[in-house]
Amino acid sequence: MFKNNMGGTDRAIRAIAGVILVALFFMGTVTGVLGWIALIVGIVLLATAALGWCPPYTLLGINTCSTKKA
Repeated sequence: MFKNNMGGTDRAIRAIAGVILVALFFMGTVTGVLGWIALIVGIVLLATAALGWCPPYTLLGINTCSTKKA
């Protein structure tokens, strides 16, 4: 359905950042509106890492996937 436009390093960084943001929310470290923003951003980062596809990358023509040499 979607063509991958994120490389392994990009996906790993997003996954780690997403887990940290979600954990901060559930541990109560970040609360209120900032907490909800952290949760939403964390979920988006985890989703894009899992899918390997980032909509803004598509719009901007960015691709961090490594290219295979023939």
